[in-house]
Amino acid sequence: MNALLALAHLGDPDNDVDTLKAALKPTFLQLVSWDWERRMLVFPVEHPVLGAPICRVEDCSKMLHYNRSRGLCRGCENRWAKGGLPLEDFVSLAKRHWRSTGVFNCQVPGCERPWRTRLQPLCSAHHHQRMRIHRLPLEEFINHPGIKPLPGFGPCQVAACDRARNGHKSLYCQAHHNRLAVEHRRGNTIDEANWRLTTPAIAQTGLVSLRGLPDLVVVEVLYGLQQRVTEGVQLKDYMLRPLCDLVRARQLSSLTEIDLDTVTRMERGRAGGLIKHVLRARLSPETERVKDVWDASVFGLRGHLYFDKIHQPWLREAAKEWSIDDISRRRGTAPQRNVQRQINAIARLSESLRLQRDDEGAVPSRLGRRDITAFLSRMRFLQESGVITAYRHAYDIRDVRRLLVRMRSLRMTEAGRPLGGLPDDVTIWEEDIPDDQEDSEAGRDLPTEVMRQLCDHLDILEQMVGIQSRVAVELLIDTGRRPDEICQLSWDCLERDADGKPVLIYDNRKALRHARRLPVAESTAALITNQQMRARSRFPNTPTKVLKLLPAAHVNPDGTKGTTGSWLSSQHRAWVDSLPAFMVPVVVEVDGQRITKQLPFDKGKVFPYAYRHTYAQRHADAGVPVDVLRELMDHRQLNTTQCYYRVGEERRREAVDRVTAMQFDHRGNRVWRHAKALLDSEHVRRAIGQVAVPYGVCTEPTNVAAGGHDCPVRYRCVGCSHFRTDVSYLPDLEAYLADLLRNRERLAAFEAADTWAKSEAMPSNDEITRVRRLLQRVRDGLADLTDEDRTEIQEAVRLVRRSRQVVSLGMPRARQDLPDLRHGRPM
Repeated sequence: MNALLALAHLGDPDNDVDTLKAALKPTFLQLVSWDWERRMLVFPVEHPVLGAPICRVEDCSKMLHYNRSRGLCRGCENRWAKGGLPLEDFVSLAKRHWRSTGVFNCQVPGCERPWRTRLQPLCSAHHHQRMRIHRLPLEEFINHPGIKPLPGFGPCQVAACDRARNGHKSLYCQAHHNRLAVEHRRGNTIDEANWRLTTPAIAQTGLVSLRGLPDLVVVEVLYGLQQRVTEGVQLKDYMLRPLCDLVRARQLSSLTEIDLDTVTRMERGRAGGLIKHVLRARLSPETERVKDVWDASVFGLRGHLYFDKIHQPWLREAAKEWSIDDISRRRGTAPQRNVQRQINAIARLSESLRLQRDDEGAVPSRLGRRDITAFLSRMRFLQESGVITAYRHAYDIRDVRRLLVRMRSLRMTEAGRPLGGLPDDVTIWEEDIPDDQEDSEAGRDLPTEVMRQLCDHLDILEQMVGIQSRVAVELLIDTGRRPDEICQLSWDCLERDADGKPVLIYDNRKALRHARRLPVAESTAALITNQQMRARSRFPNTPTKVLKLLPAAHVNPDGTKGTTGSWLSSQHRAWVDSLPAFMVPVVVEVDGQRITKQLPFDKGKVFPYAYRHTYAQRHADAGVPVDVLRELMDHRQLNTTQCYYRVGEERRREAVDRVTAMQFDHRGNRVWRHAKALLDSEHVRRAIGQVAVPYGVCTEPTNVAAGGHDCPVRYRCVGCSHFRTDVSYLPDLEAYLADLLRNRERLAAFEAADTWAKSEAMPSNDEITRVRRLLQRVRDGLADLTDEDRTEIQEAVRLVRRSRQVVSLGMPRARQDLPDLRHGRPM
């Protein structure tokens, strides 16, 4: 039996009927033209979920559920393919010679008997009168004063049928009379009473009969269909009809009695979709509270919450009480995941008690500190065995500590409560929590070489899964937003500020901060504008205030549902896996020599969220201040932003080695001309033996001890022998030279000051000459390098500048440009 049915909480059938019937909305019943006496569902042609277009051929009333491009139903499609006529000619010339579906009353006014056929729209008696007695055209016959309407013979005795009987001697309509005759001709023994109850209605496009079904099944089908329509899930007449026939044939009293293991895959999916909503209608927080698997929908969440892996009843009940308290405060795109993660952490504690105690932890009052110690030891063992990661190790212990503290604050340790009698030392101290792994977030950005290759292959993504997925990926790259934030962008997400610059309006769904504003480039704005046009053309009648910029491809009849992050992730993974290997330069040591090789980059590190890390790293490398970057990332805490672009000590040391090999003194002489690697003492000196000054460092001991505030030459660093600079300060030196020249020209043109004041303030020609010579030496040193060495130096400069803390002394500073990933397209 399907696990879904195992969760069914069946009550009194009459109460269930009343409950579901009260939940039916009048607007839905009106939509399907529901009549409680007739019990026939009408699927409106124009409805985006229930209906479908009608075949283009005149008088053909079939809906187009498949292959809508030519506008022909399957039967007409086959006829057209065999005929060889152009499509338009076939549509205009096709004649009805196939059997029609549906029965109407005789066209004689007031006659209650069914017509013979669509081409012979009179009952048998009136047809006989016309052909044998009056011999009149049809219009004249039905208006002849001698023609009288005839009473009907009553309804067909088949429970599912709503047609009239075909004669006073027959119990059935003509179609069911023919069906029964076929069974008799085949020699089948028919229990006619049972046949009337179980045989299906005559299929007719756009109609599904619920006649002959128990009241409970009827309201279950109606309620399930109503909820699926609300969700935008398509359920056409040809999908629902076989399910109703199955329930009728098996004479079931409820949809929940269907054994889903005995039906086809298609029937299982359709029945399961209806049953899910029926079961949820019977659920409440009170009904879920007693279960070990909760349907999270009753708490406003998605999916399920699983407590079944917590072995001790007292601990399981405590976890449930904590969950009830915690769920109401949950927010974000998938809050049930956070709740379940902490439940899983408690399950690890439960498993430890079960395995390491003789009584399996059944009595909370018998526990002690040694059980916590055993749990901590087991968690370390699981990490060292590779069962869990170091990240999971730290977070699970932290979660258990948090939950035990919260359970105590909820007074669960009082007598009669789940944790009654639990000793005070059954807790996790702060020092028990393992240290977090260094740089757990940093380092997830993608190298520039990988980003360029990805951007160069965006056209392949478009060919594989469509233009909309490409737009989503480009927006991830350009804006650094989270995947869910991009997928759920509104159609009107683009605005202009007071200066006419484009601004992206998005919702920070993780922190529940809405209408956030992010400045974007004009190229990104053009990308959004083009996607707006595509979304508008696809859903021309949906108001723009509810339309999504990236509408989901399925279960989305009006465009109000955005693409999901999981769907985008799967499409992105298929695209990345299809691309050639990403080659990046990596420094390796061969025979004591450090050389650069092109090695493949792990494609597993290329995922949608990595673009957010790359965005942060790209701007941090360009010198964007961390407080500004915090605003761009929409973080509340500064330390959260810093985690996105920290440089590991190993990478920093390697970069320092390379940059220091091109270090110059104040006269432009190479200080480390022959250095291949920096000594350990030099790294220490960088930490405590020098101080940052504009465009370099100072090694004068008294100035270092004073933190840079004991300089006797007032920061004329280029004239001091204690000054050192290197290639990483080249942008700052260039900015300083430009500032000196600018000040000299401005002072020369200034006439309101005395000569001595202008002379004191005027930058000296010696200083300008010294800075120019220093710049030239640094540039010449770069020019002497090979292309490979120059690439390494540029990467090292990027890392060093990222981690540098530069003092602000009123001197000009240069910010690095963002890398050009798409050949001049602004980022």
